[in-house]
Amino acid sequence: MPEQTEDRYNQRVTRKTLPIGNDGFIILAHKAAGEYAVERYDNDLKRLWSTGVPVGTGESIEAFARSATQAFVVIHHKDAATQSLSVAPIELKSGQKGAAKKLVDAAARDRRPGVAFSPDGSKLVAFRYLTRDVQIRAITAAVYDQALTKLKDRTYDFHDLGDFFSPTVYIGNDGTQYVALISDAMKKLTVRRYRNDNADIKVMSVAVGGTFGGKEVMVFDTKYALQPDSSLYAAAICTDRKTGQYYSLKVVKFDFAGKGDMKFAPEMLFTPAYLAETNKTTQSAAKRLEDIYLSDLLLTDDKQLVVIAEKKYEEGGDESPVHARELHLFGYNEFQSPAWHSIIPKDQVASPTEAFAGIGYRAAVFGPDVLILTQQKVKGKADLFLTRVNAQTGVVQPTKSLGLNVASDQNLAYVKDFTAWQDAKTIIGVSRPNKKSAALMLNKIMVK
Repeated sequence: MPEQTEDRYNQRVTRKTLPIGNDGFIILAHKAAGEYAVERYDNDLKRLWSTGVPVGTGESIEAFARSATQAFVVIHHKDAATQSLSVAPIELKSGQKGAAKKLVDAAARDRRPGVAFSPDGSKLVAFRYLTRDVQIRAITAAVYDQALTKLKDRTYDFHDLGDFFSPTVYIGNDGTQYVALISDAMKKLTVRRYRNDNADIKVMSVAVGGTFGGKEVMVFDTKYALQPDSSLYAAAICTDRKTGQYYSLKVVKFDFAGKGDMKFAPEMLFTPAYLAETNKTTQSAAKRLEDIYLSDLLLTDDKQLVVIAEKKYEEGGDESPVHARELHLFGYNEFQSPAWHSIIPKDQVASPTEAFAGIGYRAAVFGPDVLILTQQKVKGKADLFLTRVNAQTGVVQPTKSLGLNVASDQNLAYVKDFTAWQDAKTIIGVSRPNKKSAALMLNKIMVK
């Protein structure tokens, strides 16, 4: 049965929760306009401390992360002339907030700067884009450790690439940076590695698009997952350039250890048979696959990879309801051979003002299992539902209701960004318990 705090949250959105091993968790809560707070709770939902983080005019939360000793709140500031990213460190034991540190500056007209944290939170990289005629030509970056001591200034130069798209910066636990991008007319995935101890740049590229059977195929969507061992998994959905129809899913592992290596999984073709399977599972009659986007790359301890894509869309225009539909799961064994695929139906709708904040899903890996949590209305009952998938075999267990009553209207009833697992049987989340409640309640859910 769920446990609930008596302290109800009057914020509209609670941003995120981060477990702290077996010692509870921290949250970033939006209390009111211009008022956020980082709060720590123990395993019994007792609040241990709360530290305010003011967010003024022209400011917004950019990121929330933690290391073994500190939490980090990154704030984006923008005025008429400039924009910047600053980070506020907060000590995990006491909640004491340190002095804010500016990470990066940019002109107001420039692209929004970014920040990335390593998997263990011990390193971070802040960066800004240098453009010419709209096209990105370089990224300048600064690398910091968890004490916010600068380790390295770096420039990622792309003048040799011509046109490219979607550059994304990742950072490993050792401070090494990886820049992933799409080049060659949306046909090639490229990853560049930048170390802090030398100027050598290691580049790996692979063509995932091209001409196949008379069809010109291009990259439509990508997803990357950097592992603690600094290997980088990438997935790409490719489409027919002329028709826009989904063509295939391709998976690549970029392993920079030693001399460096790439490993390719055989492609998964989106055939008419796959469309028919999707329609049968979702009880629909779609003429083609569409609105399906990559959302997660999950790796088990024994290197089973599960790629998840989700169908999500607006009905039409900014003022229409938004939907999150079925999940498409693709399983790969430790040798990166396709092992199985599965389609999990779901039906989630939110109002235009809530967008995707309260719908979608959250997933976690424990042992051989992938756990997927959604909020849905099934047989007239609004609740949180848990689905368990075996990453090795692809067996999907029946979806289980968790017995947490939530409001059944389209206003925000459940904030997926907040959901986290303390262990395989303990979930922390927030919900709005009924239509009359304007508050969000903190819940601890014990899974049987």
